[in-house]
Amino acid sequence: MPVNETLSQYSDWLYTTTVAIYVLALCFSLFEQAFGAKGRRAAERSAQRSLVGAGAPVIEDADVPATPEAPREVGRAERIGRMGASLLVLGALLQLTAIVLRGFAVHRAPWGNMYEYGMTVTFVTVVAWLVVIRKFPVRHLTGFLLLPVVILMFINGTLLYTVAAPVVPALQSYWLYIHVSAAIIGSGVFLVPGVASVLYLFRTANDKNPQRFPKFGPKLPPADVLDRIAYRATIIAFPVFTFGVLCGAVWAEAAWGRFWGWDPKETVAFIAWVVYAAYLHSRATAGWRGQRAAVINVLGFAVTIFNLFFINLVTAGLHSYAGVN
Repeated sequence: MPVNETLSQYSDWLYTTTVAIYVLALCFSLFEQAFGAKGRRAAERSAQRSLVGAGAPVIEDADVPATPEAPREVGRAERIGRMGASLLVLGALLQLTAIVLRGFAVHRAPWGNMYEYGMTVTFVTVVAWLVVIRKFPVRHLTGFLLLPVVILMFINGTLLYTVAAPVVPALQSYWLYIHVSAAIIGSGVFLVPGVASVLYLFRTANDKNPQRFPKFGPKLPPADVLDRIAYRATIIAFPVFTFGVLCGAVWAEAAWGRFWGWDPKETVAFIAWVVYAAYLHSRATAGWRGQRAAVINVLGFAVTIFNLFFINLVTAGLHSYAGVN
């Protein structure tokens, strides 16, 4: 069937609009992180812990210093933070619409090339973060999650953009719906624990030495909250990603006559799987929990980003049809 150019154009416009909305939500979230009550309370509690260690009495439920200006400034920051969260929801809805319109335009699953793949991966990341901020009081950290999302979406919409077109024969299979969708969900969710583990390392470094990040570290949530977010998100993403890798091997045998051929994308996906398996093992091993496990998770985050974009931009292999064409 011919490509519906009108729907494809609408999809592209919605994608660009989504990026702009995410940038605005990022700015709002960073404002809340810098001036909001959660960050101030965290900094105040951190300062109190330092004083208690020096022999000062404990003061429960410390809050922002009671000055005439503080309530107004804190209220404004939290309102802006809520506006940022609302924009995040709006952006996710627009991005979902862009994905659906792309699918209708090409009459197939809307992840048949690298541009479409990146669009759906970042959408999964945003949805996963919306679930996280419903479960944990970490809305003010949204900017740190949106920063890599916006960067990836910008690269995806410029360097990796692909005109709507039918897929190559190798992708005309029901495995496109099974294997690629599993890889999308796994990779998208993996970005959340990656960001959480990076922030965890900042927080623990500040807890050990308050002089290292005196303005940034104390405003982050407690380290155990960030650790739980990273662990729970990885627990969800890992089996889905594993299923995607296994399905990819089955599809490769049907399409190319072998289960594994050490293609660059296959190889890096396997490395990512090993790294995340090592993280889950270290997270459950005494002596490796905490910073060591977080470092491994950050490494998995880096490998995932590398596999998502660098492999398709630089290397050539059997998965090159998913790159720029």
